[in-house]
Amino acid sequence: MPGAEGWRKVLFMTQCRFLGFGRFAVVCGLLGLVAAPARIGAEAAPAAVAAFNSYIGTVESRLTQQHRQQSGFLALLTPAQDLELRLRRGELIVERITPSATDMPGAMLYHWRGTAFAAGAKAADFERLMKNFNAYPRHYAPQVMQAKVLAQDGDHFQASMRVRQKHVITVVMDTDYDVVFGRLDARHGYSISRSTRIAEVDAPGTNRERTLGPGEEHGFLWRLNTYWSCEERDGGLYMQIESVSLTRSIPTGLGWAVGPFVESVPRESLEFTLRSTREALRR
Repeated sequence: MPGAEGWRKVLFMTQCRFLGFGRFAVVCGLLGLVAAPARIGAEAAPAAVAAFNSYIGTVESRLTQQHRQQSGFLALLTPAQDLELRLRRGELIVERITPSATDMPGAMLYHWRGTAFAAGAKAADFERLMKNFNAYPRHYAPQVMQAKVLAQDGDHFQASMRVRQKHVITVVMDTDYDVVFGRLDARHGYSISRSTRIAEVDAPGTNRERTLGPGEEHGFLWRLNTYWSCEERDGGLYMQIESVSLTRSIPTGLGWAVGPFVESVPRESLEFTLRSTREALRR
């Protein structure tokens, strides 16, 4: 999420969209550049990182218990047949685990869960798809621009991706992940992906492209952990993804304007990933 400068630009650009006139758009764009102060360094505070790691410990402990038995392997589907029926009809079920963005020292934590059903797919299909990092730009464009495996030891991968998020403003980041795949049996599998490096890219795709240093970044995204679980039954594959992210907090006074915008980003990204995965499995 943007730092103070980025949020002011978002605010001005959003106001321009509401006005809906090209002339005002030009004026607002210029005002956004003039009003923005010098970039404020945006490194996650040690206390925020410690709080994030503590939260992740709780999440991963719960998932470890889930993945030890077939019953309740997917958190959302344990009690309700009506939910499964909705999924088999093609609906995505997305829920926010945290009541709202959880405030930490200078940071915010977001935790979302989404579930989908891919008719005719198998757990082995899902695992092959997820392990084929080189094909991610084909399956997850335009969000994933580049992807490659840095190292592999069996089911343990080190992977790198260049990702793009566009929500009024466009942000490009180079990201590295530590990814582990596991399975309970032939019909139940999971993966754990933990970010190890996230760097914002300035002027991507131009001769001025460079990676911003820790003191230059806006704090769009500091940490991102992703947890997949899948269960093969009912003639297809139930897939569940949980994403936990840490971003810079919204500067005081801008929450009314950009709060709803910030809340939409993790949800929309998760929905896009679920839909794209389902489509890739169908193909």
